[in-house]
Amino acid sequence: MSGHDTNHLGQPIGLPVTGDFPRPTPPYTPMEGRFCSVVPLDVNRHAPGLYRAFAKDTDGRNWTYLPYGPFENEQGFEDWARASCMDADPMFHTVLDSAGTPVGMASYLRIEPAAGTIEVGHIHFSPLLQRKPQSTETMYLMMRRVFDELGYRRYEWKCDALNGPSRQAAERLGFTFEGVFRQATHYKSRNRDTAWYAILDSEWPRIRSAFETWLAPENFDDSGQQKNPLMARADA
Repeated sequence: MSGHDTNHLGQPIGLPVTGDFPRPTPPYTPMEGRFCSVVPLDVNRHAPGLYRAFAKDTDGRNWTYLPYGPFENEQGFEDWARASCMDADPMFHTVLDSAGTPVGMASYLRIEPAAGTIEVGHIHFSPLLQRKPQSTETMYLMMRRVFDELGYRRYEWKCDALNGPSRQAAERLGFTFEGVFRQATHYKSRNRDTAWYAILDSEWPRIRSAFETWLAPENFDDSGQQKNPLMARADA
């Protein structure tokens, strides 16, 4: 729990919050990294490549914990993207590799400028992106925009509590587990208990330093493999 002050009545009260509210809304502009770029999703330009990338997941396991998909064909995926990914919230982005090939997507959602909170979700990394430096850099670029550019106070990650890989990813990336909301929703005709994770602005400088250390050129050997693991967790 965050610290607190005490008012003149001896009651505990929250610490002062400074800065201007509402915070800015995330802009529709690219986020450029060394290994990849994260750009606003353009259905005409990105949907065919995204469909091909996602199709490399031949058994469809990457769709299990998403509320949509898999799609039988490219047109079905494009129709879904055109109907679901063009709003300001969720704000969908495409991950492009260094050659400009679509390899995954992620979004900002539940954007609350008045509170200074925002969530990352709809994360779908194709086999071309999984366990690659680009996947970690994608998350770093999205966090950096939220905290450094926009000044948000809280960055959330939520997932099905049964989704072990997502929970492991959240912890690796520096998110703190905050609990499970039982029967929070349902999808694909089944229950979902939702696990909540978050990073606070006060934690971001330490986490940013861990990302930048991990992404530094000297942390990669001649074959492109990382020499040292990401140490973003508070207990790492």
